[in-house]
Amino acid sequence: MRSPHVGQGSNSANVRRFNERLLLQALRRAGEASKADLARLANLTSTAVGSIITSLIDNGLIEMSGRRLDGGRGQPASLLRLSPRGAFAIGVRLDRTNIETVLVDFAGRMIGRRSHDMLLPQPALAQEIVQRDIGELSGLLDKDERRRLAGIGVAQPYNLGSWLRELGLPADTFSVWSDVDFAAELGRATGLPVFSENDGNAAAIAEIFYGCGRQRDDFLYLFLGPAIGGGVAIDGDCVRGLTGNAGDFAVMPVPPGNLPSAHKPDGKWDILLSRASLIALRRHLQYCGETVDSRADLEACIARRHPAVEEWLDDCIDALAPALRAALCVLDVPAVVLDADVDAGLIDTLMQRLRVAVAATAPEARGTPALVRGTFGPDAGALGAATLPMFFNFSPRAGILMGAGAQTNVQAQEESHVEL
Repeated sequence: MRSPHVGQGSNSANVRRFNERLLLQALRRAGEASKADLARLANLTSTAVGSIITSLIDNGLIEMSGRRLDGGRGQPASLLRLSPRGAFAIGVRLDRTNIETVLVDFAGRMIGRRSHDMLLPQPALAQEIVQRDIGELSGLLDKDERRRLAGIGVAQPYNLGSWLRELGLPADTFSVWSDVDFAAELGRATGLPVFSENDGNAAAIAEIFYGCGRQRDDFLYLFLGPAIGGGVAIDGDCVRGLTGNAGDFAVMPVPPGNLPSAHKPDGKWDILLSRASLIALRRHLQYCGETVDSRADLEACIARRHPAVEEWLDDCIDALAPALRAALCVLDVPAVVLDADVDAGLIDTLMQRLRVAVAATAPEARGTPALVRGTFGPDAGALGAATLPMFFNFSPRAGILMGAGAQTNVQAQEESHVEL
């Protein structure tokens, strides 16, 4: 018969690990705080907080930031903050038309980046490009800092070889990606832990960890890129679903659009990415005679309010507003966060028009959630990738208390070079 005491040490270690992450989250949200503040925010005893803080300082994850000067009596309280150099992560964003690799510190600040605005090449060449970029970015850290690399995050669409007709991309270029585990190959080549995630979920995790998630635990996240992606934040965590595709707004069914540039669907219904995506905008501009070979060309057309941009906006909102309202009927969240790969005024315009359109579709006795601008804009995808190692190593997810048996396929990769 198994002893009732077997496993207690493991459970105690998991509880302490969870509490450490609670304190790190409280500091991330507050910016800086005293020990008493942290005890209150994390609902822990002062004794427990003191012990954990000592450990976190010893491991370089938090540091003293000064003293609180509030004019009160007694000794001013010492203030703590996250140590930006306490941990680092590398993020790789693979998109159908772009490769980005970034290096970030524990505060989420971007230290360096490499970007290639190109049609995604064959996997072997993409590996060569990414590994070279990782080597160059790692060179920005000294020897001790490289030991603090929490890992590499890879964010990419899970189905790179799908929906190419709707996106107007060559099938032969992407079909080979269906059988490639890019993250696993990258891990073998670099010797670092690699965390792979759907690009929409990764960008949503960046918002949860470093963006508006510091004030909000529950929201829908929409990102307008070459396609349209998204994620679902509930209780401060990202809802993945059975296959990791929860929040996959791109394939929500919508009626066909009216733009003459659109590809006609085979059946009665189209999917949202055909109408609400930057590739749909680029396609319509090209149909109207514009040369749009880069993100800069696209932003230039948006900035000068090209008539084709206005036409696409009408079609985009016409598809996006009811799709979003349908999602809100299922997920009763108080906010929707909207971000995009380009700006030049596009994000604000989308928010204004979407706010009106969603309110117009509100059923009786139902309101309209707050529409919030995303934090990171064109950096969301790459920063989202870099946030994956940080999130899975330093976020107080409830699964930590449940042991290895409850880990998901992503969580099972949780082998960091950074020790708490």
